[in-house]
Amino acid sequence: MNDRERTDPQGEGTDPGREHTNLRLVETTLLVVIAVVLAAATINDLARQVHVNHRLAADMRTWRAITGHNYVNLDVEEDLKHFTTRDVICGNTAPGAPGARPQVCLIAIGPIRGGRRHVEGGFYMPPELADDAYHRYACFGSALLHHWCLLKYVPRGYPDAPLVGG
Repeated sequence: MNDRERTDPQGEGTDPGREHTNLRLVETTLLVVIAVVLAAATINDLARQVHVNHRLAADMRTWRAITGHNYVNLDVEEDLKHFTTRDVICGNTAPGAPGARPQVCLIAIGPIRGGRRHVEGGFYMPPELADDAYHRYACFGSALLHHWCLLKYVPRGYPDAPLVGG
C-alpha cells in the first residue's frame, strides 16, 4: 500500500486540474463583472457629456439672444462644485479679444426650452480681471439677491445697466 492509499483509501483526493478549473472560473467571472462595470461607467459618462455639451450650446445661444452680440468666444463656467445646472456665461460688451473689454455675465439655470435657457440674473466685470466677487459690479436678478458683487461702484466709462430679455 502506498502513502496515497493510506490517507485516501477511495482515491478521492484533490485533483490539481479541478482546482485550476475552479480558479479560472472565479477569475473569468471577476473579469466579466469588472468589464460590465467599466462599460456602464463609460456609457454613463458619454451620455452626461452629450447632455453637458447640449446645455453649453444653449447657454451660448441664450447669451447671444439677450445681449444682441453674435460673439463666438464666450466663457461658460459650469457649477462643478455643487453639481447643478447653473452656468455663468460671460462675454465682451464690445468687440475685441476675449476678456479685453468689460464683460457681461449671465446666470443660466434650468432645462433647455426652445434652444435656450432661463436667465435668472447676471453682473458685469472690468476687462482682464478674473471672475471674482471683488471684481463684479452692477449685479441684477439672483446675483444681486445672493450678493455676488462686492465692487460697490461702477468703474468710469463701463456699462452698468441690467440687461432685459431672455
